[in-house]
Amino acid sequence: MGVELAYTNAVARATSGLYARVARVIPQIEWPVHAPLIAEINRLKREKNAVILGHNYMTPEIYHCVSDFTGDSLALAREAARTDADVIVQAGVHFMAETSKILSPEKTVLIPDAKAGCSLAASITGADVRLLRQKHPGLPVVTYVNTSADVKAESDICCTSGNAVRIVEIIAKEFRTDTVIMIPDQYLARNVAAKTGIKVITWAGSCEVHERFTAAEIRAYRAQHPGVTVLAHPECPPEVVAEADFAGSTAAMVGYVGKHHPARVVMITECSMSDNVAVEYPDIEFVRPCNLCPHMKRITLDGILHSLQTMTTEVVIDPSVSARARVAIERMLAVKA
Repeated sequence: MGVELAYTNAVARATSGLYARVARVIPQIEWPVHAPLIAEINRLKREKNAVILGHNYMTPEIYHCVSDFTGDSLALAREAARTDADVIVQAGVHFMAETSKILSPEKTVLIPDAKAGCSLAASITGADVRLLRQKHPGLPVVTYVNTSADVKAESDICCTSGNAVRIVEIIAKEFRTDTVIMIPDQYLARNVAAKTGIKVITWAGSCEVHERFTAAEIRAYRAQHPGVTVLAHPECPPEVVAEADFAGSTAAMVGYVGKHHPARVVMITECSMSDNVAVEYPDIEFVRPCNLCPHMKRITLDGILHSLQTMTTEVVIDPSVSARARVAIERMLAVKA
């Protein structure tokens, strides 16, 4: 670390308010390591008219201390579409950065680590979607945002875990069908089918974080922590969702906690989520399951700083692919909650 990034008195003063916010989830001994990076990142953002979009799965020092906008993939997509910044740094995984670029093609979009991928996005290609259409002619294709631009370009409409039920209902009505193709998350599709009664043809994709949770684990949490409220992400297997008190997107989970204020809660999702929500609700006890997303954890303060210093790695998408993918994304954004 260079001299300019030392933990000086000036850095301590500049970041003291930020540390007060995250003191419950970041040990004091770690702060002198984070603070110089945070101060320099925030300075560079101002200098370069940049914003950082921080996903709910980012670690607290990223989520609370350098991110300008935070939320689930739907919220970040909306912010990407309307920001007036010149530069967008995606503190998330690669498909999110692609979505930001599709919605803001005139802006410079950076991903701090180009290897920050996603098991869902890696499970399917545009060619696979074309084959699905050939096998099921006339059926609409609903594509989860956790996919590449190439896959989105072959789709009728996108969805997130937060609006998947609504999107499937709308598209089925539009196409006058009781069957839709929903890709690539097999568990999200099955959970949506159970809620809507609409038949869903899906792909054998799954989230490597959420597929590891089991119904037996949920029962064990209840036994070990009496009275705990269980919130599950709909990328979990249906038997896990069936054991939960509530299932919804990361944004919906946050909303549930804010509305119901349970005394004790466990969020069945990526484990940084609990740390970030705990900052907002210090009086709630969070039981922390720890399934880490190795891709999300590739995004670090060091990586974000390097990205802003060197303007790397820039996300570039073929304009013809981007234009077609944008149609599917914008159709999703036009749907009211």
